Amino acid sequence: MSGWDEGAVFYSDQAQFPDDGTGTTGRRHSVQMKLKEFIRNFEKEKNVFPYRESLIQNPSFLLVHLEDLLSFDAHLPSLLRSSPADYLPLFEVAAAEVLASLKMKVDMEEPKVGEVQILLASKEDSLSMRTLGAQFISKLVKISGITIAASRVKAKATTVHLSCKNCKSTRDEPCRPGLGGAIIPRSCAHVPQAGEEACPIDPWIVVPDKSKYVDQQTLKLQENPEDVPTGELPRNMLLSIDRHLVQTIVPGTRLTILGIYSIFQAANSTASTRRHERGQFSRSFCFHTRRDRRIQKFASQPDAYKTICSKVAPSIFGHVDVKKAVACLLFGGSRKSLPDGVKLRGDINVLLLGDPSTAKSQFLKFVEKTAPIAVYTSGKGSSAAGLTASVIQDSGTREFYLEGGAMVLADGGVVCIDEFDKMRSEDRVAIHEAMEQQTISIAKAGITTVLNSRTSVLAAANPPSGRYDDLKTAQDNIDLQTTILSRFDLIFIVKDIRMYSQDKLIASHIIKLHASADAVSGDSKIVCKEENWLKRYIQYCRAVCHPRLSESASAKLQDQYVQIRKDMRQQANESGEAAVIPITVRQLEAIVRLSEALAKMKLSHIATEIEVNEAVRLFTVSTMDAARSGINHQLNLTAEMANEIKQAETQIKRRIGIGNQISERRLIDDLTRMGMNDSIIRRALIIMHQRDEVEYKRERRVIFRKH
Repeated sequence: MSGWDEGAVFYSDQAQFPDDGTGTTGRRHSVQMKLKEFIRNFEKEKNVFPYRESLIQNPSFLLVHLEDLLSFDAHLPSLLRSSPADYLPLFEVAAAEVLASLKMKVDMEEPKVGEVQILLASKEDSLSMRTLGAQFISKLVKISGITIAASRVKAKATTVHLSCKNCKSTRDEPCRPGLGGAIIPRSCAHVPQAGEEACPIDPWIVVPDKSKYVDQQTLKLQENPEDVPTGELPRNMLLSIDRHLVQTIVPGTRLTILGIYSIFQAANSTASTRRHERGQFSRSFCFHTRRDRRIQKFASQPDAYKTICSKVAPSIFGHVDVKKAVACLLFGGSRKSLPDGVKLRGDINVLLLGDPSTAKSQFLKFVEKTAPIAVYTSGKGSSAAGLTASVIQDSGTREFYLEGGAMVLADGGVVCIDEFDKMRSEDRVAIHEAMEQQTISIAKAGITTVLNSRTSVLAAANPPSGRYDDLKTAQDNIDLQTTILSRFDLIFIVKDIRMYSQDKLIASHIIKLHASADAVSGDSKIVCKEENWLKRYIQYCRAVCHPRLSESASAKLQDQYVQIRKDMRQQANESGEAAVIPITVRQLEAIVRLSEALAKMKLSHIATEIEVNEAVRLFTVSTMDAARSGINHQLNLTAEMANEIKQAETQIKRRIGIGNQISERRLIDDLTRMGMNDSIIRRALIIMHQRDEVEYKRERRVIFRKH
């Protein structure tokens, strides 16, 4: 996209269209009169004239709904859709004249006729960027996407003032439609008198001081991540906005645009095309009254929390607490602004760390499909710039501009980062600010700015050795820095526990899933109604509900936090080493956010002691258990004892062949004669039994080495 942000003279819709001799001037005049009548006389209710009142309140722009225009005159919307470049200027002239007449009635004096920008809105469905073809050129289209870059504000000429360098005659030339420059005539119409020199070819020079301009900005719009087919690159197009819309959009904003679709030829390339839209932007969600009543009825049920958690990743067996944590992440807490300007995040961050094949990536994929806004990425394939923001130099103009990364594009949603442990440490450090302050500060190439990244982070990681090793300490198994761990509200250790009864249930569940799944051929998609319902419910709850803790819940949470800190201090004193996951004020704020998310699921504006108790329980079974994990905390071992257990394990494996049996007493006696401690040998056997490497038979009298 070279030269996309280059300065040039562009078209604006205020340009007056001269009579082209085809007899359309009369029709344009009649259309303009109808548009003036619409602005003056359209009634929403009896004696309520919305567009007339809107013009008086905001003289600079007027937002017009095409459905209102259709109810007033059936032909006007079709004219705007088919020839917007012709009739939008008429609409703006009509609005300016109506505004002038309204001001004259109020102020009783001749007002100055200013400019009014017309912004159009429609309830029709958005088109996909991939469906925009030749049939839509110069038509009014509606699309949606996400802004990934924004140019600097430039002056765009609406009328160019020309002066002949020979005869000094002047003329005003309106800019042509499209993103190209104005059409400047090759010759001067001046007729030379006797003794005068004829004007040469291309005599005109532009007089910038006498030309007319408006503010203009160029945006780069990309398809929403969830709309991009698997295996294909996202499409993008350029948006040209001016006047009132300038500097209202930052990278990462999701837009719905209604504007003119056009192309123009790039100056430095004969093959590339550029697209341009002007329009109105919207980020709000629409809810119907009937759907509101159904949602509120569901939220009032006593088992609403249990039902929501059952709808989280139903294809995954077990992991009940992880599902509850994911549900809290999807709903989120309440974002707060303090009197001193500090903002406290309401988004919840969750880390899943553990063995392979424990459905961690499946949870991430489910959240990507269910969250209203979500971006999925892999830690190995992501850089610091790809996650935050990058500064790119345009090859045409040599200027620098910003392009938002995954955490900017997911503003207001969730970022799912798989293989979190495979990221480079310097890339992981780049998201520290984004996870806690929820902003991304950029100071590169003369660009100093702050971007919003109000997003939750759901990350999945493996231990350094690939599997969670019970013989290692928590510090060795969780090979992440304390700075990043403290930013996660919940940290789950997900283990692949070998248990006959549980393995049988999981196998039965997987086989049923494969047997009952519908076969999908080609690119056809099957939409899950349960997922769509949950997505709508999450949207509604996040939009209308912002809970706060009750006084009794606050007092209880305060006592719980003090007790947790006391227990962790006592544990650190006994073990002689600091916890791998420190319990700080951030963890207190995490429990507050969890309590608010649990209340939000029930559409309750108050988080009570019940929510606090459940939040503390979730925190205990996740982060607290992760902090206490490892062989040292389970069996109260020191580093020397852990090393001795490893040596005992090696000797046991040498003496037992696969499928052989040996008496436990005999084995202990043999190893004791080698100088090993009896308790060390027994603990080694317990650990091997937990890992399913040995099996006790006949009431622990014989050890059987499994295949």
